[in-house]
Amino acid sequence: MTTGEGRKPKASKPRIREVPAVSRAIAILRLLGGTPDPLGVKAIANSLSLVPSTCLHILRVLVAEGLVKVDSDTKRYALGSGMLSLAYSVIERSGFASLVQPGLDRLAQTWNITTIGVEIQSNDHLVVLAISRSSMPFGLHVDVGQGFPALVSATGRLVAAFGDQTWSQLKKRFKSIRWDRPVEFNTWKEEVELTKKKGFSVDRDRYINGVTIVAVPLFDQLGRTRYTIVGAGLSEQLDAAKIATLAKEMQHEAKHLSKLILPRG
Repeated sequence: MTTGEGRKPKASKPRIREVPAVSRAIAILRLLGGTPDPLGVKAIANSLSLVPSTCLHILRVLVAEGLVKVDSDTKRYALGSGMLSLAYSVIERSGFASLVQPGLDRLAQTWNITTIGVEIQSNDHLVVLAISRSSMPFGLHVDVGQGFPALVSATGRLVAAFGDQTWSQLKKRFKSIRWDRPVEFNTWKEEVELTKKKGFSVDRDRYINGVTIVAVPLFDQLGRTRYTIVGAGLSEQLDAAKIATLAKEMQHEAKHLSKLILPRG
């Protein structure tokens, strides 16, 4: 009979204890970061299914820490400047941000588009780490440090195509995405499958009407998407042939960066 002596016990994953107040504070920050206009307590509480009094207490702490600001007249809340210092501290320590910037600048000037370096922080969240704007009188309302839902736009298709979420999980998250021109889930699913084959994704006039967004992934040693390079320009200036050429150049840049940032083996 085997006693199991000499065998190493299986390592168990550390148990993470839930801290509701922290989770709620993070949810509030992400909501405010993904909303273009300031929100009142009631709107925040309703969006996150929080008790209004609890929501107000958390907001007051976030305001005191400078992470959130409140308009004294409208009593509406928005992200505060304290978030910037946190964001820039992360960016300064990110090798990706400094390494991707020259490539973003080249692509932006060559194609007269806005280019963005994005980190996929989780199945739920993206954050902008670098950006380059062209000389064209066009630009996205996006800044370094800004966060977005993970399934949004072209990068969202990459997250779905190369991530580990089931279609059932993706469908639940998909319902919360806001589009200028909404797309049905089954149509989006077909686009995700096409993304797997092509190795890049395209959002044309869906997320932002009149804007075409192209995204390419950077894979880690396990084949997971950790970062993406995004290019956005006016749809009238990017036909199918130009999109294919742009995607190829972006893939070349991503491949080069992957070797520097995410070495395999």
